[in-house]
Amino acid sequence: MLILRSAALFVLAAILEIGGAWLVWQGVREHRGWMWAAGGVLALGAYGFVATFQPDAHFGRVLAAYGGIFVAGSILWGVVADGYRPDRWDITGALVCLAGMAVIMWGPRGG
Repeated sequence: MLILRSAALFVLAAILEIGGAWLVWQGVREHRGWMWAAGGVLALGAYGFVATFQPDAHFGRVLAAYGGIFVAGSILWGVVADGYRPDRWDITGALVCLAGMAVIMWGPRGG
């Protein structure tokens, strides 16, 4: 159950962080206006709180593991939101990052 909760929190964090950054990008770089950017800033602020709900108490471990989710999630976001087509190296790199995330976060720990 803890792994499912942790995974769900990582997915929520990715949606807020990647989505927030995308909204800022759209607002500033794509000239969609300050409301887009403001929405992004709010989402990024909410992302900052999500990690505090992870069951693991170690900030460094949680944020290091989240890095793998961020990499894979960013590629997926690009596919869905921007029509980006990842090549085999993008996909391989994302899978390596996800494997690293799983080892860091959920690897067996002694004592």
